[in-house]
Amino acid sequence: MATVVFVHAHPDDEASQSAGSMARAVSEGHRVVLVVATNGDHGDAPDDLAEGETVVERRRAEAAASNAVIGTHRVEFLDYADSGMTGWAQNDHEESFVRADTEEAAERLAAVLRDEDADVVVGYDWHGGYGHPDHVKVHAVTRRAAELAGTPRYLEGSMNRDAMIRSHQAAVAAGLDVGEWDPSQPMDDGNPLGSLESELHWACDVSEFLEVKRSALKAHASQSDAQGMLQIPEEMFAVGFAREHYIEPGRPDGMVEGWFLDD
Repeated sequence: MATVVFVHAHPDDEASQSAGSMARAVSEGHRVVLVVATNGDHGDAPDDLAEGETVVERRRAEAAASNAVIGTHRVEFLDYADSGMTGWAQNDHEESFVRADTEEAAERLAAVLRDEDADVVVGYDWHGGYGHPDHVKVHAVTRRAAELAGTPRYLEGSMNRDAMIRSHQAAVAAGLDVGEWDPSQPMDDGNPLGSLESELHWACDVSEFLEVKRSALKAHASQSDAQGMLQIPEEMFAVGFAREHYIEPGRPDGMVEGWFLDD
């Protein structure tokens, strides 16, 4: 059995991006650890905050509920401040993750990798999937932490841009209301969403864990992005989330329909 550490930028990112893979790994007896880089303090502030309760406290509680559903064995926060989207004033906050020294942040993460004797660490692709500054920083920090800790395998979570474009085109052709959603449009950093199919290495079937993923998203009740995903019709949700995709630097080119923990 392997120990797999998933690194995410904010509380709720695990639910939207890797909950299926995490739940599948847990179901097969692997040890699954989540490391969250920021405290999510610039997420949505819910109307029902109790007196004295902070957004950070609410988001930690929601992350705990989400990961209880997934079965995650350990959740750790690196405790940087949320940097906000590109161009926001929060980018310049002295405690923001995007301003953190990459080597120092990587050492914090490497300490977890060493403590867990991790076999696999999973970060993000080069532009963090959609260009959010904290996601881009996760890429750099995770890659360096894997080097510092000597973790045997390093993967990058991404999204299959080609598959999303095909799904979008099919939905439009079928007359479905897709709102403003268009995966071919530039994202936060001006780059398109995710990665080309030709850049990916693993397409992992997590269709048996779609309800876990939906329950994990529900746990992040204060966050509009997470709740928005739950408004996707179930049929479209199944099409869009039945597979989670990864890049594994150093592997031969070509996307494999398989499970990276079987390799």
